[in-house]
Amino acid sequence: MDWDTEQVTSYFGVDPAEGLNEAQAAERLRKTGANQLSEGAKLSPMALLLNQFKDFMVLVLLAATLVSGLLGEYTDAIAIIAIVVLNAILGFVQEFRAEKSLSALKKLSAPTARVKRSGRWIRIPAADLVPGDMISLESGDRVPADLRLIQAENLYIEESALTGESVPVNKTDAKLPGGEVPLGDRKNMGFLGTMAVRGTGTGIVVATGMNTEMGRIAHLIQTTETMQTPLQRRLEQLGKILIGVSLFLTAVVVLTGIIHGHEAYKMFLAGVSLAVAAIPEGLPAIVTIALALGVQRMIKRRAIVRKLPSVETLGCASVIGSDKTGTLTQNKMTVTHLWTDGRRMEVSGSGYRPEGDFHCDGRKVTPGKDHALKQLLEIAVLCNNAALIREEEREGLLRRKQESWRVDGDPTEGALLVAGAKGDMTSQGLNRIWSRVKEFPFDSERKMMSVLVEKKGGKRMLLAKGAPDVLLNKCTHILHQGRTVPLTDALRSQVSRVNEKLASMALRNLAFACREWSGTEPASEAAAERNLVFVGLAGMIDPPREEVRDAIRTCRRAGIKTVMITGDHQTTAVAIARQLGILTGSGLTVNGSELQQMSDTQFQKKVNHIDVYARVSPEHKLRIVKALQKEGHVAAMTGDGVNDAPAIKAADIGIAMGITGTDVSKEASSLVLADDNFTTIVSAIEEGRNIYDNIRKFISYLLASNVGEILVMFLAMLAGMPLPLVPIQILWVNLVTDGLPAMALGVDPAEEDTMDRPPRDSRESIFARGVGWKILTRGLLIGFCTLGAFWVAYAEAPDDLVRAQTIAFSTLVLAQLIYVFDCRSRQSVFHRNPLSNKPLVLAVFSSALLLLAVMYYPPLQPIFHTVSLGFREWILVVSAASLPTLLAGMIDLFRPARRLAHG
Repeated sequence: MDWDTEQVTSYFGVDPAEGLNEAQAAERLRKTGANQLSEGAKLSPMALLLNQFKDFMVLVLLAATLVSGLLGEYTDAIAIIAIVVLNAILGFVQEFRAEKSLSALKKLSAPTARVKRSGRWIRIPAADLVPGDMISLESGDRVPADLRLIQAENLYIEESALTGESVPVNKTDAKLPGGEVPLGDRKNMGFLGTMAVRGTGTGIVVATGMNTEMGRIAHLIQTTETMQTPLQRRLEQLGKILIGVSLFLTAVVVLTGIIHGHEAYKMFLAGVSLAVAAIPEGLPAIVTIALALGVQRMIKRRAIVRKLPSVETLGCASVIGSDKTGTLTQNKMTVTHLWTDGRRMEVSGSGYRPEGDFHCDGRKVTPGKDHALKQLLEIAVLCNNAALIREEEREGLLRRKQESWRVDGDPTEGALLVAGAKGDMTSQGLNRIWSRVKEFPFDSERKMMSVLVEKKGGKRMLLAKGAPDVLLNKCTHILHQGRTVPLTDALRSQVSRVNEKLASMALRNLAFACREWSGTEPASEAAAERNLVFVGLAGMIDPPREEVRDAIRTCRRAGIKTVMITGDHQTTAVAIARQLGILTGSGLTVNGSELQQMSDTQFQKKVNHIDVYARVSPEHKLRIVKALQKEGHVAAMTGDGVNDAPAIKAADIGIAMGITGTDVSKEASSLVLADDNFTTIVSAIEEGRNIYDNIRKFISYLLASNVGEILVMFLAMLAGMPLPLVPIQILWVNLVTDGLPAMALGVDPAEEDTMDRPPRDSRESIFARGVGWKILTRGLLIGFCTLGAFWVAYAEAPDDLVRAQTIAFSTLVLAQLIYVFDCRSRQSVFHRNPLSNKPLVLAVFSSALLLLAVMYYPPLQPIFHTVSLGFREWILVVSAASLPTLLAGMIDLFRPARRLAHG
């Protein structure tokens, strides 16, 4: 970049007049390989499928299947196998789709390129380009490789997908100063995958394929590992705990029973039954269902989930790293301030919709009645080559049309057209009055453009717009206090101060001037662009989305930090961050150059205090995400460009924009925002928190119930009592209570304070914040009360063991069905209306009917070793079954510290 043209051509061994010959090109192609992005080593579909069966929880399920088969419970075994296969298919589909991200990246490569070979310009497949090739670019061309420009004629290249720059970059062929230059400031370079939007240029290929900047991104995607979600880590931890504890306690129960004289065969069957009951084989299925239902709710809220666990992961996000352009802002340049006739005006409205007003000192200004404002807007519209286009889309046959606006041409000129339309001055209207006679196009050296227009009747005007400092030097007069007066030094200083003030607000400023023209057409720009009358300034910016400020405030209330990570200039980034409330009083701002100079240790110390990162590269974004994760954050990364893809993939949850996002960013993401709206992330966070709360609820329910079952058998064996439950009853309890009620907990409505709590620590155990205590205490109470009911019944009639076992069986099932309502709240069972979750009420009612069926339907009684119970027995059963939840609820009312069980 710091070489002149002669040095570049010498280094690459190419004559600009001839280009490479075919022999040279063939030899270089053999050495460098095709100009393509490699996708790296890919797993076959079969390998991806087999990988789904390596998960520890899946192995636990397969072990439970074997145990159920040995027991003869083939229906249960088939159900478990179905669950394993379903989970494997879901995982396979997700990973197979994720592997397509690099394929999407390859689509950005140009299919062909215009190259000079042996003195002739020819078009060849872009894959055949080699370093040293001479490339020609025109408006609309996709850049086919990384180029060092040696000629640039008013060349503008759209690089937002790569650098985050919100407007096309004006390219130059001049050498740049030495040293490290940020990607967005390499103005004498063209990069693979970007798009020329104006002008022409010639460049020498300096890098192809994986050696390009796009290739570096492809390499980052290949080498970046997808993070395991907190939910996956918790379930893996839970699986290990369950299998260890359940096998130990089961072994103790079996050995204790044998020592007390029970038959070894019966104790073995009882032990196997307990093992099946202790491992909640339905847990992964219930988790999957809860996540899937959450996904359906998210679709209604305009978020598309590509990976099921990502919804839950968002629920514990502690920091959101957001791209600026198109994510926090509208990606539509908008004129927000005007200065003319000594007055500064504000322009309302944003985006390309031509709706808004002009205000000066709080007073509305009508352009038709304000000569200076009218003249400024006329120049802005007439000295312009863009087009503002209105489009209509009908949502359905019976629905109204949806109106949208877009700009065809340069976004800056489009913003000027919109400002003019807000003042009822459109291209169509003015072109009926004025006709263009001659144009002097914008030139990067002149930094201005001008047009000669003629009014019907013969009056001619020279209209000009350009960089304020340049245009001001071409002016001799100024529009001031309603009159045209000489441009004195004092007035020049006033204009310069206003320009600096607007620039400090991160506005891109353009100046406007004019002069009456008489005589023949000007022969040159120099002849035309002199003795001008300075009319005013327009300041524009890519404005923030109007709803984002409230969304960021909600995130802050929920303990989630929002960090802006952009490739745009620092001044612009800081201004937008302040408007949105991202940049706080004590927050730091760091640019790419400063970040590059920091060691990992220095950066790690500052990362929690930085609110804005500006002018950063893809490697920087990836480094930021990893540093945040190292600090213990669950990091969400949003973006829409190719440059965001590596960080999106590395983040705990990657979020892509659905409308403006590139295919690469979408394929690397876990969540796609269908409306590109930052506020949708807040909805996703709320949904994610509720899903994790619900998962903890049914884990608490399932495990406390299983603790109660094991405890009944364990204590009975220790006391030398008969078996309170036979194996088939244990399995029936497991089937009746672990199914529908647990699933209904997965759709429990969110509690009111869901977004008023700080995010949970992603490293915490799934048993943290009182869940483990709740499982233990409720399980103990259920076990003791069930055993107590059995002991009372057995002591009353020692010869009627089946009756006592039926009472224990009924008590255990009913206690669990009552306890499920205790699981709904982080506080006590009395805190929430038990009828507010109608699916749960229906599930409990269905389970109760199944219990009554095996007790009162004669054909089932011998199978399940049950008898019909009378009114007196039911008083004992209901009293014993209600006691655990009522007692625990009373304790919770007087012990506020225990109200955090699901927080």
